[in-house]
Amino acid sequence: MADTPRGADHPDSIASQDTGPNKPEKKKSRRPANTAFRQQRLKAWQPILTPKTVLPLFFTIGIIFAPIGGLLLYASSKVQEIRLDYTMCYKDATSELTTMPSDNVNSAFKNYTTWLPPQWKVTNKSVTYDGVTKDYPLCTVEFSIPEDMNPPVLFYYHLTAFYQNHRRYVNSFLDKQLKGDAVDGSTINGSTCDPLTHDLSTTDNPRPIYPCGLIANSLFNDTFSNPVMLNTQSGDNKTYEMSNNSGIAWSSDTALYGKTKYNLSQIVPPPNWHERYPNGYTTSNPPPDLASWQAFMVWMRTAGLPDFSKLYQRNDVQPMAAGRYHVEILHNFPSDVYAGTKSIIISTRTVMGGRNPFLGIAYIVVGGICIVLGVIFTVTHLIKPRKLGDHTYLSWNNAPAANKPSGGGTGVASGRDLGRGDA
Repeated sequence: MADTPRGADHPDSIASQDTGPNKPEKKKSRRPANTAFRQQRLKAWQPILTPKTVLPLFFTIGIIFAPIGGLLLYASSKVQEIRLDYTMCYKDATSELTTMPSDNVNSAFKNYTTWLPPQWKVTNKSVTYDGVTKDYPLCTVEFSIPEDMNPPVLFYYHLTAFYQNHRRYVNSFLDKQLKGDAVDGSTINGSTCDPLTHDLSTTDNPRPIYPCGLIANSLFNDTFSNPVMLNTQSGDNKTYEMSNNSGIAWSSDTALYGKTKYNLSQIVPPPNWHERYPNGYTTSNPPPDLASWQAFMVWMRTAGLPDFSKLYQRNDVQPMAAGRYHVEILHNFPSDVYAGTKSIIISTRTVMGGRNPFLGIAYIVVGGICIVLGVIFTVTHLIKPRKLGDHTYLSWNNAPAANKPSGGGTGVASGRDLGRGDA
């Protein structure tokens, strides 16, 4: 039989191929490519901080910041302001005018101590809502304005220890409902208004709360009268008219609210609004028109800090003349139950805003520190200058020399020695 030709697929040929040397497998490498971008060799500006560049920078910052801080501090000092804490008026005041504690009074007027100090008294006032009458504490505060206050004159209420910045509180509202839409119950149940979504007093078909959420439920509801000037030249009291429903909310906020499309039978007021709506929403006591209620808009814009002021009323035209005034405050909001305080503030403003010396002081402090550091570094550089470009200052040059004999000293290796290596 003739020999069979051995092709490439013959077993002997396969064996012969296996006897050859094995090629090493190429190992995968995770090393980045040797490019300028991957190896971080792109061109960059690397400033060299030398005394010639650092010292002028310190003096420049100080020279710029200090005058700016002085101007800010001067602008803040031009603001006229009086702040009266009436938290405990309903408990500590009597039915006759008595002097308010000095800790409750803060003023920013010239020669204010020469005027009669602020006084307060408390009485009861009957208020009727939808046929239900209830007595409320009425706090009357008398105070002096020692100099004319030019418009705009702003009337704020100030609260402390009230955390409107709490995460759950900030999100507790329904924008569609505030816009005026008649949102159904299922939508409100799945909203951030929880737990104030429905009237839980009724188990059968509970009605939605309008407006729902924690922010609306905790609405600040103390009411303030316009300041009344006492003993004017004509002998009669004169009311200083201030608007409490125009110009106190941001113009951008007014577009977020609308008149509700709910029927009266579909909704109930928030729990804390029960005294204002004792019988719920009725035809004689309908729900408020949120589109025109700017005091509500001001409250719904939550504050970022636990101590804050919110604008209540203002006068942009008429100056507030110097004299003795009184303001009547109907007490509804119990801030003392959570260890907070509440005050009224009557203030003017400048181009930099209200009275706040902190920013001016901060600028002056930063500018002063920069100038002082500049002087210290300049004197240090003149007395004991540091040699620039000396490699012995580098940390990796402060290691013991590798080729130093064991019996030698403990000297340090220079950059030249480390770079030379063993011969």
